[in-house]
Amino acid sequence: MRKYFELILFVCVLGFVAFANPDEQDTPPPYVILISFDGFRHDYVEKFDAPNFKEFISKGAAAESMTPSFPSKTFPNHYTIVTGLYPGNHGLVDNNFYDKPLDARYSMGNRELVENPAFYGGLPLWQLVQEHGMKSASYFWVGSEVKIKNRFPDYYHKYDGSVANEDRITETIKWLNLPAEERPNFISLYFSLVDSQGHATGPDSPKTGEAVLEADRLLGLLMNALKQVDLPVNVILTSDHGMKTVPNTDETLVAYQDIFEGIDKESYRFVSNGAHGHLYIEDETKQAEIFEVLKSRADHFRVYRKGNFPKEWHYDHDRIGDILFTMEPGYYITSRDRKGRQISYGGVTGQHGFDPYVTPEMGAIFYAQGPNIKAGARLGAFENVNVYPFVAHILGIRDYPKVDGDLSTLLPAYQR
Repeated sequence: MRKYFELILFVCVLGFVAFANPDEQDTPPPYVILISFDGFRHDYVEKFDAPNFKEFISKGAAAESMTPSFPSKTFPNHYTIVTGLYPGNHGLVDNNFYDKPLDARYSMGNRELVENPAFYGGLPLWQLVQEHGMKSASYFWVGSEVKIKNRFPDYYHKYDGSVANEDRITETIKWLNLPAEERPNFISLYFSLVDSQGHATGPDSPKTGEAVLEADRLLGLLMNALKQVDLPVNVILTSDHGMKTVPNTDETLVAYQDIFEGIDKESYRFVSNGAHGHLYIEDETKQAEIFEVLKSRADHFRVYRKGNFPKEWHYDHDRIGDILFTMEPGYYITSRDRKGRQISYGGVTGQHGFDPYVTPEMGAIFYAQGPNIKAGARLGAFENVNVYPFVAHILGIRDYPKVDGDLSTLLPAYQR
């Protein structure tokens, strides 16, 4: 009889432990939709009074700002968000750069190179969830159309900017309505409209405000559609960078030909990214000579040699130029011909790529809502490398590669 009661007590204790540790139970993981509104600056919600964003924030968690990694460009930062690695560590170091061993100039417009796995390090979230027995999907995201680690997301589309934004939302909902064994637990979703308009007319223009309100309408469509989906779906809203006003004037637009005047064109390879430029120089003596020349000409830009970048950039990779120069925020590199055309147009453009650690306008957004998000949680500014471990944690994944992000940064926004 005593052994019988001991057995009953043992079973009860096991039941209590399982109840007290739900993470250890064999329960289905929740769902995460990770959304990027490209170029959505951290202050746009208030600046343009976006009602659906405001409602979303009121019911969930929000950060004061999310700091992009250096450089604050589209490709490196989207890939940072889904790998938890700084660009200097995942290898997609810019929108445009040169790879010496491959003798290839990577460009976001070159389809062949964009789909080459050699350029993409780290383990993206869509592969991480696959390794943990879940399915993943992506309606556009940098890297999602590349066979990284010999796998694609279970469902994905090659980027096509002409696809209607509403169609992207419709397909996302269809994925969530698939049978359980086919349904993706992680979905990435991308929209470019705010970035496009911000570039065209600047971050303060009424037209950019209209683009923000259109993004707000899309968010409303998605959240209303999710009300008809009987699943524990967490929605995370991000962006890759903000936007800075650049006037089309003779002073603010700097022709690269003027910067390199008199320097032998055969001695270097130049790759411009607007807010900064890479110079690849084989001869180390030439590196030192050209560095000194550019340093003496530094007017509204700074010059660095590889290995001497600011520590907070974490920017150390063979694909980075031997010399890097960065423009003062509000100034931009262009060509002589294009400079003339832009000055004749007048007005302003919006640009990014500036050092995010000294340029508040580069700040991105982070808002989250769902069953695993603590309503009312408010966070200070944080670096975007921290999104990866947070998404993994929501999905119940505790075992993932070493990343630059730290779960503790966003853990205050999590609830079981």
